Amino acid sequence: MALGPPRLRLLGRLSVDARTGVAEALEQADPPTTRSPDTYEDVCRYIARKSESVVVSVGYRLAPEHKYPAAYEDCLNATLHFMNNIEHYGVDPANVVVCGDSAGGNLAAAVCQTLAGRSDLPKLRAQILIYPGLQALDFNLPSYQQNRGVPVVFREHAAFFALQYLNGNALHRQEVLEGSHVPPDMRLKYRKWVSPDNIPEKFKVRGYKPHKPHEFNAEVFEKVKGFFDSTVSPLLAEDAVIQQLPESFILTCEYDVLRDDGLLYKKRLEDNGVPVTWYHLEDGFHGIICLFDLYVLSFTSGKRGLDRIVEFIKGL
Repeated sequence: MALGPPRLRLLGRLSVDARTGVAEALEQADPPTTRSPDTYEDVCRYIARKSESVVVSVGYRLAPEHKYPAAYEDCLNATLHFMNNIEHYGVDPANVVVCGDSAGGNLAAAVCQTLAGRSDLPKLRAQILIYPGLQALDFNLPSYQQNRGVPVVFREHAAFFALQYLNGNALHRQEVLEGSHVPPDMRLKYRKWVSPDNIPEKFKVRGYKPHKPHEFNAEVFEKVKGFFDSTVSPLLAEDAVIQQLPESFILTCEYDVLRDDGLLYKKRLEDNGVPVTWYHLEDGFHGIICLFDLYVLSFTSGKRGLDRIVEFIKGL
């Protein structure tokens, strides 16, 4: 597929001594349907200023007008452009970080996995995943049940946005929520990675009941089988790929349906020997990072999370 030039916005210091380049797939958030780089300008500028890094914000095509793989290809193309023109940005090629939140966290994780085996490029220094959505197999994990009605992303919204991203429509949302889109053999295969059994017990005490999936629906599976591609669900990547990933930072929020996606990916990375820095906002909710400095709507925990991200970057 022929792609046009990537839409990159340079936010932050541009100097020959800049140590780190952060390719912000703060790649704009939840869902990959409504946001623009403007939404994240304050966050990106804060990271650039506080970490003394060059931050490049990526604009990508949005669903449902541009369904998968448009956003993924745009983010991959933008990252490759940045890395192949690194001298223009004054960044050490050994210190490139990919970052994203929510849907952007999904895209950042997918880009990192795609680049993990590339021998023609410098290895990414790190990935930063901020309350990422990393799978579309199980919408009944503890965090989905506990936070099903917690703003800003309800359980039903998560399935709606995933379907919009994949197919450009939200048909079969109920079947996906019930789990009838997953074939029994795939459910068995991926249970070692996507399962409540891998969630620490302390995250199950608040309103969680084990869910029995509905009967498999082959017709629905055919419509949504793209969910089982690791570029859509990075949590499903094989161990051989996970083992090659760079040092990682994962931020999760207690009151967020996507919390357990981050917890499960943390475990997968650690099980495969990848260093992980995990920061959990006990009083956080989805999207809180963007509210770190929004006048009367500011949340101190959002700034606390953002400062931990800056601290991680400065420590690389």
